[in-house]
Amino acid sequence: MGTGEVNGRIDDYRIHPKVKICGLSRSCDIEAVNIEKPDYIGFVFAESKRKVTPEQAAELKKTLSPEILAVGVFVNEPIENILTLLKNSVIDIIQLHGMENEQYIKELKLLTKAPIIKAVSVHSKGDAQKWGNTSADYLLLDHKSGGTGQTFEWDLIGKVSKPYFLAGGLNIENINEAIVKTTPFAVDVSSGVETVGFKDPVKVKEFIRRVRNER
Repeated sequence: MGTGEVNGRIDDYRIHPKVKICGLSRSCDIEAVNIEKPDYIGFVFAESKRKVTPEQAAELKKTLSPEILAVGVFVNEPIENILTLLKNSVIDIIQLHGMENEQYIKELKLLTKAPIIKAVSVHSKGDAQKWGNTSADYLLLDHKSGGTGQTFEWDLIGKVSKPYFLAGGLNIENINEAIVKTTPFAVDVSSGVETVGFKDPVKVKEFIRRVRNER
């Protein structure tokens, strides 16, 4: 396992992981990512300072480049709400960041072909492996507190059978070390590309440049 497909492209993610910029909430955020072209962006529908309503996300999605996939981030969301956002093309991918169990994921898989990312808190060895047989398409490995912008000990990840997004405290300073140590399918950043709580186009550009080793 070492390749992944995004919009029909198959790349070796061990060399250049995919990039997800999460927590977009303003039109200027969309303008910034349309220039820099991360592989994914995230709309947060759970309680957060970055939370957007379905209506706000729909307006933002209208101007998002079709080359970028929109991930909806949910915490214990009723399945019908997720399906509505998919049906209305507000999101392309589902990210579950709550207490959703395998039964919930299997039900979603029966109702949609959209890829599913299941977030897993990593605070001890074996945490990621507990979800090795999930029917979710990807895992997202995060700090045990989740969404706090804190890193966790990457050595705790171990060997993971599922392709995974690495999250938790990533920023311009530590991203290259993180990639070398963990070889993730994708890297997920939010507060690490912000200034005073808002997405910073300069930081977004530099983060993506460093992930892709671009000059």
